[in-house]
Amino acid sequence: MNDRVLIAGCGDVGNALATRLLADGCAVWGVRRRVEALARGIQPWRIDLTNSASFDAPPAAFDYLFYTASADRRDEDHYRSVYVDGLRDLLNALRAAGCPLRRVLFTSSTAVYGQSKGEWVDESSATEPLRFNGRVLLEAESVVRQVPATGINVRLSGIYGPGRTRLVRKVWNGEATATGSWTNRIHVEDCAGALHHLMRLENPDALYLGSDDEPVTTADVVTWLSAELGVPAPPAAQAEQLNKRCRNTRLRKSGYRFEYPTFREGYAGIVREFLSPSDAPDG
Repeated sequence: MNDRVLIAGCGDVGNALATRLLADGCAVWGVRRRVEALARGIQPWRIDLTNSASFDAPPAAFDYLFYTASADRRDEDHYRSVYVDGLRDLLNALRAAGCPLRRVLFTSSTAVYGQSKGEWVDESSATEPLRFNGRVLLEAESVVRQVPATGINVRLSGIYGPGRTRLVRKVWNGEATATGSWTNRIHVEDCAGALHHLMRLENPDALYLGSDDEPVTTADVVTWLSAELGVPAPPAAQAEQLNKRCRNTRLRKSGYRFEYPTFREGYAGIVREFLSPSDAPDG
């Protein structure tokens, strides 16, 4: 389709998205600290999103921007430099260069919700985040709402996928506990799939919640994983808080169909990889 796409902060989600876009006939550029980790076919743009002085002329007149950057330190100043200042500075630079930008998509987070008693949340729910990260992300969402192009904020829940084996390893090592706290997830391929879908969707909404079909308790997940791994089920423990449950009705109604609708489909391959002879865990 000859669309020119920039993925700023091109990590796991960005690489998975780029693979789809390249297959769709797009030309794709990526911004990433380690450009050698960009997926095959992505053209690098070597800038530092937290330093606008490093921005040289854009390498193309971009039609689409996906801002999928992530902070690598949990402090408020760094978060603001990545999510708010970096996004605003990049948009200003692209506009100044005359990029046509038909759509801007920003990956926010369900951290913007402060609900913690098992409440259901969706795009219409109150956003009263408990921590600075949620507050900063709301600031970034406001930047996207103000762009002249069609701006779309996508609030992603906990991202998991190949190579992300922390929870699997905790269950394997007997370090996990089974609590009644609600958890919400989305597979990295569904992050990419949903973003690609929203890029092409006619008359999209300005906000979507990206989470799979089934919020589940920590106990549900770790008990299932223990059975798949063939290890004893983790002990029950009291949850400090019940968290929230994310509803994906708007994304579903837009026509998106999940490749991994629940954690079971998503973790099945991760468990197989974890137990494969070439990557067999110690013990």
